[in-house]
Amino acid sequence: MKITIERLNDAVHMEAKNEDGVTLQMDGTEKIGGINGGFRPMQMLLAAAGGCSAIDVVSILKKQRQNPDDLKIEVTGNRVSVGDHSEFKEIHIHFELKGKNLDEKKVSRAIDLSLSKYCSVSKALEKTSKITSSFKIVD
Repeated sequence: MKITIERLNDAVHMEAKNEDGVTLQMDGTEKIGGINGGFRPMQMLLAAAGGCSAIDVVSILKKQRQNPDDLKIEVTGNRVSVGDHSEFKEIHIHFELKGKNLDEKKVSRAIDLSLSKYCSVSKALEKTSKITSSFKIVD
């Protein structure tokens, strides 16, 4: 796996590109010269945790013949200072699934399996962060 990062201006606006040519933009706060032109790196960590788990949950549910019509995820994180840097102390991932006949127990199990076993991002972040989850099924 390889990511390349290129600076886009004379400050901290950057573009990351993966091996498939897909890009995403990163930036810093205005306080450090950013222009709010992209995700901040710590925001990307939260997005990565939510995205990784979303892929797992959809895959697990499909194997159980549970096909959500829609899935939305909200990820929140609380940071703490540790020396010269900060890290997430707590991360909460809330899943909102839409669909008829979704089995609550299967949804709960899919989320638990993702966060406790399959999601590599969550597994990496759990070393310093308490990760919790919740979900809501909307018919």
